[in-house]
Amino acid sequence: QVQLVESGGGLVQAGGSLRLSCTSANIIFSLNDMGWYRQAPGKQRELVARITRGAEDATVDYSGAVKGRFTISRDNAKNTIALQMDSLRAEDTAVYYCNSRRPGVPPEGDFGDWGRGTQVTVQS
Repeated sequence: QVQLVESGGGLVQAGGSLRLSCTSANIIFSLNDMGWYRQAPGKQRELVARITRGAEDATVDYSGAVKGRFTISRDNAKNTIALQMDSLRAEDTAVYYCNSRRPGVPPEGDFGDWGRGTQVTVQS
């Protein structure tokens, strides 16, 4: 059974920081495009950040809402990805999901494997 496990969510004041992590025992992150998505109450799940397969040749993308505040990274040796979230805002409140999909699969849509999510709540 494929498993992606997120951790690091919690409650934080606006302007604060959180760091999310995702790991897996049976998905090799360096061979896949990895992403963080989020879903706020009453809204559709949306892409937050993604990093393509590889190492030095990997590329990263961010949604406009988080660009400049969030940083995605991958540690291939530890097979983890992280999402460093700074300058958090109330509108960042959501459940955050880790996603793995095959290289080249577009980031849109409900493809690949998903974690169960971790709640991030930002109090204004």
